[in-house]
Amino acid sequence: MTDGGDHAPPPRPQREDFARDPARLAAIREAIQERAHSRPVPSAADLARRRSLLDAAKWVLPGLALLLLGSIAVWPELSRLMNENRAALREMARTKVESGNMEGAVYRGVDTHGRPYMITARLTHQTGPDRVDLTDPEADIFLGASGWADIRADHGVYMQHEQTLNLWGHVVLYRDDGTLMNGSTADIDLKRSVVASDDGVHAEGPFGILDAQGYFLDQHAGILQFTGPQRVIRNDDSADSGSRTPKSHTP
Repeated sequence: MTDGGDHAPPPRPQREDFARDPARLAAIREAIQERAHSRPVPSAADLARRRSLLDAAKWVLPGLALLLLGSIAVWPELSRLMNENRAALREMARTKVESGNMEGAVYRGVDTHGRPYMITARLTHQTGPDRVDLTDPEADIFLGASGWADIRADHGVYMQHEQTLNLWGHVVLYRDDGTLMNGSTADIDLKRSVVASDDGVHAEGPFGILDAQGYFLDQHAGILQFTGPQRVIRNDDSADSGSRTPKSHTP
C-alpha cells in the first residue's frame, strides 16, 4: 500500500517466469501452431487470381496517371467550353417565350449566293406557321468582299419560308460605302438581296443628297436606282481647287 491508499500495479512477467513455467510456455506454442494450421493454404486458382490482379495493377495505375495528366492539359479548353455554355444559357434566359411572343429573337439564313443574313428584333409574335410580326426589327445582310448593309425599322413582318421582310415606320438603310437612306417603308427579298420601296426616300452618301419617290437596290449586282420625281444635290470634284462643291438638280 502507498501513502495515498492506491494499490501498486502487478509486476510485469519476466523471461525467467516462462523458463520456470514450462506448462505455460507449452500452451503458448500449441496456440501458435493451431493458428498456423487453421490458416487456409492458397490454392493454384487463388495464386493465379492474385497474379492477374498484380498484372492488371501494372496497367491500371499508369493509365490513371496518364488520364490525370491529360485532364490537366485539356482543362483550359474544357473551361472555355463551359464558359461558352454558361454564356449561351444566360442568353437563353434573356429570351422569353409566352403565347407566341418572344423577346430578343434571332433569325439566320443564306441567300441564293450562299451569303448569310441575320434578322433580330426586340419583340416578335408568331401569328402563323410562316409569318412573324416584328417590333424594332434589324436586318444585317452580308455581301462579298466584306461588304454589308444594315436595315432597321419600327415594325416589320418576316415570312420565313419566302425569305421576305416587309418594314414600315422609320426605315433606315445604311451601307458600308457610306450611303444612308431614310424612308417610311421597305420590302426586302432576302433570298436575292434586293431592297425596294415605292414611298418617299431621303438619301445621303458620297454622291451627295437626294430626295426621290422610291428606290430599287440590288446588293449583289451593285445597282441602286431612284424612281419618281427627284431632287439631287451632287458633290462634284472641282478640277481647279480640288474641293467639293455642291450642285443642285431637280428633274
